[in-house]
Amino acid sequence: MRSKNSCAAEQACLQWHAPGLVAGVDEAGRGPLAGPVVAAAVILDDLHPIAGLADSKKLTAARREALFDEIRAKALCFCIAEASVEEIDRLNILQATMLAMQRAVLGLRLKPARALVDGNRLPVLEMQGEAIVKGDALVPAISAASILAKVHRDRWCDGLHARFPHYGFATHKGYGTAAHLLALREFGACPEHRTSFSPVTKVLQAAALSVGGGA
Repeated sequence: MRSKNSCAAEQACLQWHAPGLVAGVDEAGRGPLAGPVVAAAVILDDLHPIAGLADSKKLTAARREALFDEIRAKALCFCIAEASVEEIDRLNILQATMLAMQRAVLGLRLKPARALVDGNRLPVLEMQGEAIVKGDALVPAISAASILAKVHRDRWCDGLHARFPHYGFATHKGYGTAAHLLALREFGACPEHRTSFSPVTKVLQAAALSVGGGA
């Protein structure tokens, strides 16, 4: 059941719009040093409410996993999309995030009349859109999107850990922790590291200088 604050926030955002399906949109993975940025778009079904929707960062991993399955089962439709490491390095992380969000909305089986996007920027969309700061804590559909994006990306990191266990992706999920930075310095960058991100760039530059100095 939606809280009074969530309902009030959503009504405030939508009161000037004509009725129609509303999609919530959010992303995961802007800050990490490796892997794609993931976005999700969700249209919830009012006839099948989902209890406990919240900002994915405020939930335990086990709770996110349970809600991930419930959202997929009960939502009218959803789509999870990515922008690749290559696209992040070529476009920059902001534009890659907008691209992933755009792909998520376009991938919905049902076309929404409006899209409510977490944050203060909107991707280019075919329908009305509204950016809502802290929307993942205020609007249930955005909360659902944040959970789908977060769980999808965490699972991707677990798969990357199986390929490159010495980096510790299963633990830090690609973020620039001390252990991750130490592994970067020791092993260099793997193919999924974002070479445009400063910590990765510094490691690559140091390795190049080391090779050059030894020539």
